[in-house]
Amino acid sequence: MKRLLFTCAALMLLFLSVSQAQVDVEYQLPPKEILELADAPMAPSVRINREGDHMVLLYRSRYKTISELSETEMRLAGLRINPKTNIGSRERFYNNITLMKVGDKKETPVSGLPEQARLSNFSWSPNESMMAFTHTTQQGVELWVLDIEQAQCHKLTEGRLNANIGMPYDWFKDNEALLVKFLPDSRQQLTDKSESIPQGPTVSVNKGQTAQNRTYQDLLKDKADEFNFEQLAHAELYRVSLEGQKRLWKENAMYRSVSFSPDGEYIMVTTIERPFSYIVPYYRFPSTSVVYDKQGNQVKKVLEVPLTEDLPKGFMAVREGMRNLNWRSDKPATLIFAKALDGGDPEQEVEYRDEVFQWKAPFNEEPTSLLKTINRFSGIMWGDKETAAAMDYWWNNRNTKTYLFNPSDLSQEPRIIFDRNYQDRYNDPGRPVTRKNQYGESVMDIDGKHIYLMGDGYSDEGIRPFVDKYNLKTDETKRLWRANGENNLERILFALDMKKGKVLSRIESSNEYPNYYIRNVKKNKEPEAITFFENPFKSIMDIHKEVIHYKRADGIDLSATLYLPAGYDKEKKKKLPMLMWAYPREYKDKASASQVTSSPHEFTYPHYGSPVFWVTRGYA
Repeated sequence: MKRLLFTCAALMLLFLSVSQAQVDVEYQLPPKEILELADAPMAPSVRINREGDHMVLLYRSRYKTISELSETEMRLAGLRINPKTNIGSRERFYNNITLMKVGDKKETPVSGLPEQARLSNFSWSPNESMMAFTHTTQQGVELWVLDIEQAQCHKLTEGRLNANIGMPYDWFKDNEALLVKFLPDSRQQLTDKSESIPQGPTVSVNKGQTAQNRTYQDLLKDKADEFNFEQLAHAELYRVSLEGQKRLWKENAMYRSVSFSPDGEYIMVTTIERPFSYIVPYYRFPSTSVVYDKQGNQVKKVLEVPLTEDLPKGFMAVREGMRNLNWRSDKPATLIFAKALDGGDPEQEVEYRDEVFQWKAPFNEEPTSLLKTINRFSGIMWGDKETAAAMDYWWNNRNTKTYLFNPSDLSQEPRIIFDRNYQDRYNDPGRPVTRKNQYGESVMDIDGKHIYLMGDGYSDEGIRPFVDKYNLKTDETKRLWRANGENNLERILFALDMKKGKVLSRIESSNEYPNYYIRNVKKNKEPEAITFFENPFKSIMDIHKEVIHYKRADGIDLSATLYLPAGYDKEKKKKLPMLMWAYPREYKDKASASQVTSSPHEFTYPHYGSPVFWVTRGYA
């Protein structure tokens, strides 16, 4: 009996030890139906020049490889960086480029592309005859340039670009060179925190101030993080010609942004300064903005911003002093900025929240006031010398206003032409159509006393984009075109030639892949297709898709998109297992919350993490 009990106990111990042992499991493949969708080739991303005659087609894989996902990632000051290659660790890479002329169905391959291409950071040259891009190798980031007419590309630099913060290069306006961020030779080896020994405790000090902060991700935690961030942020600026010749333009610093004036004669450079913070990301660290001429000579230090850890309460709180510093797009070299009139505190009751100023280069005179905004200033769309439109917004009541003003005659009071709830999508008047001016910058396309407005067209009839002609003097609106929206979904992307009525649009349906078209909104004829991508997800072409409407318990009308397996008999109403995805959004009124902003004609695209994959397995 004792032997039997001992044997049983030994068997139980053996069973427990086996059941708790680790098992080596390799990555598994999903069922065939899901795998086919996941492996389906992607149609390319399309970049079209403003003339609308050349297209650059960018191809990529849908998912990163296991080896790419396994690469080292450092999370510092709100950034996620691959410290070996010096580019964002979540960067999306493309692996092939082709060209196509509008009206031609044949793609032209690009010669000279690197092997095992990992391409990103694409940017047209100012005259759009070339496109620059980066190629990330296992050792670092290289700069390449594509000649559109010749369909050839070549490498400009070795793999030492610093792409850790923002765009690693900018085009000079003469199309003959680029301003490039390189890793400095003085860069030190990064600290390995798993092996380093701290020199002291991490101490945070509260000096009795009450302040609020959002919950930011990936912040600095200690001195080792500070050191690593500084090494990864430092760069040197070089002028690089199209032949690859380099000339040092600016010495080693932590460069946050580089911005050319519209005429290309001045360059505003913003650098990150110490001290760093453990409670806010890098873009709230101290910074200095300096304007240089294009040879690199300092013209004016225009802004110094201290560490911004403490702000008043509220989403609309801002720091005091100059902010939103940008170039005015319709002038050769004039800066625009805003200042808070309420001390940056949304709780302060004031007539105007912000005042907007302009400051003409070479900045020897004082800035001059342009206008004041009732809400928080958000931007200006420039037109001609007598026409500009300023926008503001206020999160607390979801209000936004658009002010029409004459930048050449400030004695004229700005006139509010739109005053609305920005969550009210049904009554959105649209956005002004833009064109490229003599500096290659976007400005409002003004036709005599009219501008054009393009709207997304959300309505209780579905999504029906529109193009309107708006009279700047009388505020009268004439509708030039509105999408039918019965069998497909069309979105207007931008105007090619508004005087002729030519716009670029994208048309899709639930089972027809999105393609690009040229439409004439002034002529009643069918649009001209310029791309011919096929549906790569034909296995789900026949699934049922519809937008359903329902009333919540508190009386609010809501909507959702329902997917049913192909062949589902809606008459028999067989019960199915269901996956539901929902995400809460905050609205200020029931009417806005009830508006429908989805379409049954939107292409059914099984994106990463989409529940649509499971429709092929019998789920709703």
